[in-house]
Amino acid sequence: MTDEDDDQAEPSPRQRKIIHIDMDAFYASVEQRDNPDLRGKPVAVGGSQERGVVAAASYEARKFGVRSAMPSVTAKRQCPDLIFVKPRFEVYKAVSQQIREIFAEHTPIIEPLSLDEAYLDVTENLQGIPLARDVAFAIRAKIKEVTGLNASAGISYNKFLAKLASDHRKPNGQYVIAPEMGPTFVEPLPVGKFHGIGPATAARFEGFGVRTGLDIRNQALEFLEANFGKSGSYYYWISRGVDHRPVRSDRVRKSVGAENTFARDLTRFDEMVAELEPLVDKVWSHCENAGNRGRTVTLKIKFSDFEIISRSQSLAVPAASRNEFASITVRLLEKSMPFPKAVRLLGVSVSNFNGKNEEAAQLPLSL
Repeated sequence: MTDEDDDQAEPSPRQRKIIHIDMDAFYASVEQRDNPDLRGKPVAVGGSQERGVVAAASYEARKFGVRSAMPSVTAKRQCPDLIFVKPRFEVYKAVSQQIREIFAEHTPIIEPLSLDEAYLDVTENLQGIPLARDVAFAIRAKIKEVTGLNASAGISYNKFLAKLASDHRKPNGQYVIAPEMGPTFVEPLPVGKFHGIGPATAARFEGFGVRTGLDIRNQALEFLEANFGKSGSYYYWISRGVDHRPVRSDRVRKSVGAENTFARDLTRFDEMVAELEPLVDKVWSHCENAGNRGRTVTLKIKFSDFEIISRSQSLAVPAASRNEFASITVRLLEKSMPFPKAVRLLGVSVSNFNGKNEEAAQLPLSL
């Protein structure tokens, strides 16, 4: 469940027209666009053959089961011909801005989720196009014309269903879930496919014998709230195709972070401090540009066996300078030492922001 789920409520008479746009294999598609030698071949952006993780995979690579967040060594094992490409985040950000400008030609109500994904409320669109499906078609055509990239779109009367719909005709397609289709469309959906339900929550549902949208719908609201807390109400309504969260153009980014997988595992404190420096620089620079300050600093540590731990510190007031932010990060590392095994990856993030978020804060940071 996200911070938006507070907006979930009982059925409202207002019917929105929501589009969810999702670029197809965005990072990998940009690389294939810019390098003809990569076209039609299995491509993984990020990591390397020996180290790191996959940030994005082309559709040719996905046929072999390669997925984002998969360790590079596993990806290479599943697809021996996989080509690893170093990420170019500045290029991806520039393309994302082009796409954002196309969105703005149709509606000012844009909620970016990442560089390659956004919700649009086109209930009253700027072009005066009567049907939301035609708005989506126009946006996808313009994206193709301007960037040379394919986008998929889901169109529905709420965010939950629009996101489901965008996956339904991927890649390079679109799908409409009309109001009369909503509840039925959700019925056979596996619980794990529900946006906001991760593996742990899906396992809890499985423990109750709840496996599909229809199974959730058959549970009483009291049961769901008793076992899933505040999220129970959200699950109750989306299993009925009901979701009244608005598209929020001022959506606040929960956190901003950067991380790096090292060429070799680290064991010495001074080596880790040195590796933290560029991460701190990148996160602080981003927060400076966005005009945001966060009160919670988190250090992420991934060990050689892929075990992950994190350490956080919340402040009474946000860090006032880059040096203060760096000192907090190093202190978190120092307090965690000594480690029982070598360190493969370090990450730094800031959350608990103290002000409104600019659109730039939607951009993911990575090294």
